[in-house]
Amino acid sequence: MSTYSKEFKEEAKRLADEIGMKKAAAQLGIPYYTLADWRNRSKHKPKETVELSEEELRIRNRELEREVAELREANNILKDALGFFAKDRKR
Repeated sequence: MSTYSKEFKEEAKRLADEIGMKKAAAQLGIPYYTLADWRNRSKHKPKETVELSEEELRIRNRELEREVAELREANNILKDALGFFAKDRKR
């Protein structure tokens, strides 16, 4: 089993994006499915998280709390409307 460097894999993926998977695999002398596996793994790799400052976290928290309040209010309106239409339907 061959072991390829990280740089080789990155270049192989770039080449595949430019000329296609089959051509890149043939040109590099590697199996098509190996190249496809490298590409799939990089697509499904979790994104790196960004560190937020304490102030940014407070701001984001306020935004989320405001959004939760709006959604709760909308949910209550929908519940009231559902009750209204359900009563109307029974008549």
